[in-house]
Amino acid sequence: MRGVSVLLLWSVVDLSTQYVYDNVTIDYVPRQLTQFKEEHPKPIGVLTTTAGAPVDIRQTVTMNTDIFSNTYHMDTTSNSDVRQIPERTVHARGFGAHGYFEVTHDVSKYTSADVFNGIGKKTPLFGRFSTNIQNKGGQELGREIKGLAVKLYTQEGNLDFLNLHLPVYLYRDPVDFAHFVRAFRRNPKTNIIDYTMIWDLISQRPDVLNNFMWLHSDYGIPDGYRRMDIFPLHTYEITNKHGESFFVKFNFRTELGLANLTTAQAQAIASQDPDYFTRDVYNSIANKKYPSWRLDMDIMTPEQVLNLDYNPFDVTRLWKRGTFKTVTIGRLVLNKHADNDFRDTEQSAYNPANLVPGIPGPIDNMFRARRFAYRDAHKYRLGGNHDNIEINHPKYTKVYNRDGQAPIRDNMHDAPVYYPNTFNGPEPIVDLSHPKVRKHMWDRNSVDLQPNSEFYNDILENDAHRQRLADNLAATLVNVDRHVVKNALSLLSMVSKDLGHRVTVSYKAAQERANAAAKLDAQTRYEPLARCVSLFAQGRLK
Repeated sequence: MRGVSVLLLWSVVDLSTQYVYDNVTIDYVPRQLTQFKEEHPKPIGVLTTTAGAPVDIRQTVTMNTDIFSNTYHMDTTSNSDVRQIPERTVHARGFGAHGYFEVTHDVSKYTSADVFNGIGKKTPLFGRFSTNIQNKGGQELGREIKGLAVKLYTQEGNLDFLNLHLPVYLYRDPVDFAHFVRAFRRNPKTNIIDYTMIWDLISQRPDVLNNFMWLHSDYGIPDGYRRMDIFPLHTYEITNKHGESFFVKFNFRTELGLANLTTAQAQAIASQDPDYFTRDVYNSIANKKYPSWRLDMDIMTPEQVLNLDYNPFDVTRLWKRGTFKTVTIGRLVLNKHADNDFRDTEQSAYNPANLVPGIPGPIDNMFRARRFAYRDAHKYRLGGNHDNIEINHPKYTKVYNRDGQAPIRDNMHDAPVYYPNTFNGPEPIVDLSHPKVRKHMWDRNSVDLQPNSEFYNDILENDAHRQRLADNLAATLVNVDRHVVKNALSLLSMVSKDLGHRVTVSYKAAQERANAAAKLDAQTRYEPLARCVSLFAQGRLK
């Protein structure tokens, strides 16, 4: 009996003094404040006003006092009034993390860029995951484009890659950006996503259709940010130390393995955890299962580019198989949380024009327009000195720019304010790798549906996948104006008669179900789905 008592006492003591996790991935998200307390057993300091004066405990309440003499109260209220900044026009919902890029292969024959040369070299970076359409507080599991923007802090300046999880862009004429954003966002009268607007735009701008088909295929909803490939999409010009040029497409391939969700799976997860993507990345880093991607580049020589039967600079299409070779550069790893989401993630500002010697960049008109657009957007959202914000600041800068809205950092102290000068202000370099020939690209205005046809007939691996694409497209047409539906079905039939037929059949069936459901009240209509979600939450629906 005494032995039993001793055993019970040991068990109680053991369970009360340690956490035991066997073969379980810890959910660190709800433990964030607990972890902070464990790291800081005592208060981290004395509470102060924003001017640094200690706050007396009697100032932390204002009942029956002169509130306008209470500086702590004035600081707190004023901060609440001004703490918001404009959210991004697109990709407003985001989550960021720090990491590094490591070179694993020698690519010096293709580019002189310091960041990509020297096997084993590591370059710090900050990455921001995002959803394309959702507002800042939106859920993450919708069928919309996901992104990962990456800022590498190289020895030669910041190098930014703005990546999407689909390998084809949404449009190819920069003038379409504003119209695209308006059509795919909420109707200004109803404040609801309106597929009549979306399909009407697509039928008038068919180059949008390829991305839309990718999005509504099985590739549309990744199973979290860690399990998606990401693509900067443009064709970049790169140069080696001899000034020789190559044209490349960069591709970041997930090392965890590509995985996607069906519409039903995404809806089920969203009903339980609308922050699923962010939680997955946060916990993976906390559990030291760091998200990582292999960086490859597809390569063509200028001579090869001149002999192609397609436009390799068109961001709405893939390069044709057999027209390029692929080499590996290195790997991208995210291994550290941002300590403060606003300071790092919300204030991060990415610009595809942030390039480095050895990577002069794309020559297409889309990219040229983006050079201006991103800078303009950052000035509106963060101010003219957004590059001086800590998360955006490069390792080294010497500029002639001065003054303006904070932060201004050292404002270049007392150095000369004009160039050229004879008083030893900063001087430019001579970049021997800079392209020796200025290249121009001319594009056709005609519509080319070949990439859409190739995607449907060759990239989609079987008829089951083709049918799921057709069903997903049909679902978006259910509440669309009839004349727009007619135009959409005609366009899809031009891509493939089989696709047009499948979508037409699926649309008619979906329309009949919608008409029947419309006769029911909302609670009755969604009761079967509610039962499925309940079973899913209980773990009884596999």
